[in-house]
Amino acid sequence: MSGDDLVPRARRRRIGAWRVVLAALCVVTALAGALVWSGRLDTDTVDPGGTASATADATRLDDAAPCSGVTGFTCGFMVVPLDRGGRVPGTLRLGVAVSTGHDARRGTLLLLTGGPGQPGVSLVPRMLDRIGYLLDDYQLVMIDQRGTGGTAIDCPRLQAEVGSSDITQASPRAISECVGVLGPARDFYTTGDTVADLDDLRRTLGVARWTLDGVSYGTFVAAQYALTHPAQVERLVLDSIVPLDGGGTLYAAALQRTPFVLRQACQEQSCGFDPVAALTEVVRRHDLGVGVFDLLVTASIVDPGLKGPPAYEPVLRLLRDAADGDLGPLTEAIAVQQGGKGTPATAYSAGLHLATLCADLTDAPWGDSTTPLAGRPAALAEAAARVDTGPYDARTAAGQGIAHNCALWPPTRPNVRPSLGQLTMPVLLLAGDRDLSTPLAWAQATARQAPRGRLAVIGGMGHSIQGRHPDGDAAVRAFLLDAV
Repeated sequence: MSGDDLVPRARRRRIGAWRVVLAALCVVTALAGALVWSGRLDTDTVDPGGTASATADATRLDDAAPCSGVTGFTCGFMVVPLDRGGRVPGTLRLGVAVSTGHDARRGTLLLLTGGPGQPGVSLVPRMLDRIGYLLDDYQLVMIDQRGTGGTAIDCPRLQAEVGSSDITQASPRAISECVGVLGPARDFYTTGDTVADLDDLRRTLGVARWTLDGVSYGTFVAAQYALTHPAQVERLVLDSIVPLDGGGTLYAAALQRTPFVLRQACQEQSCGFDPVAALTEVVRRHDLGVGVFDLLVTASIVDPGLKGPPAYEPVLRLLRDAADGDLGPLTEAIAVQQGGKGTPATAYSAGLHLATLCADLTDAPWGDSTTPLAGRPAALAEAAARVDTGPYDARTAAGQGIAHNCALWPPTRPNVRPSLGQLTMPVLLLAGDRDLSTPLAWAQATARQAPRGRLAVIGGMGHSIQGRHPDGDAAVRAFLLDAV
């Protein structure tokens, strides 16, 4: 049974506050920690008189005008074809924001948000709070990637069921509805399509070369752009990293990282029990793997210490009580944090998220995104039975949203990958050692493909580092300001 009438009034107040916290988490908070450097210090410099100093001409945008509510930025639009192959007609009008009135002696910095599903332009004020100090040296550009912001894909049932979660399962009905909303256009929301849009933007703004800074899925877009157009990229900052070949259909690295995060939090809290054993017990006895995994990823975003916001019980306590037989509070917490009723598509498009992820997968057990639906469930179950799931089980690996939802997403045009396999430019990689959304193993794999890269691992930190940890900010300053 469900319904607010079944929830005690005091708990209802806590649930409401928890929803408010989650709805605000487009970019996330984290704890302080230690900085660990891996790789050599890059000493290459950018010639202040060369192409790096070229800045964007915002007047080249359609309907360019001062941004509403943001001082020092010009907003406008860039029109791109939906289908560059010309088979499906239509265009997309992408919003763009460009900072003005600064010297920008080090050129243009394109900041890419995450998801896929987050907009760019509406997040300019938030990002200025975190990296505004760079405006003395760089001109900042943000864009609503196709399918977000003003072109957001709005699939109402899918939006309500999964919101901004990678892990929540969508119903077949929600997925079918979204396929109907998109129609033939669903083929044209791959990361490769966004990469082409970004290079159109570079040319539109008259920029010869620029620096890219991506957060979460934005790191994947930035890296794919750099692999496709290496001559146009000065430097890359990759914060909370998705690897060059994608994150993995079964999300195995995050499942395997969970014990480390739980034990670190337990040590800090002197929790007095083994949270990994408790998680294992809950998953195997109650078939709650997907829900608990979803809760833990979200909780680690809110607070990598897993203390939880003051409005709700700490996650470790929920696990302990569930393992001891009191399952109610844990199942209630899972139910509360799932769903997207407070997240409109313009703030995070679940439809774009699914269309892009499912086309981008390179390691799906069933093959690429052109594979017929009929053979997918068996291939997924077989692969999940073989993978190391840590304290979870095969049903968790197969049932979390990336695998489950993409197994139901109909055949589409796959993402086109660049031919290069290494990032040849200077790269700063930022990773939190408690990040369950983009786990440390992903950053380490990407660092091995960046011969001029530096990996900064922030101890005690979760997802999204810039503007949230002094050591992370110091690494960005050294990379973008001191070294150039």
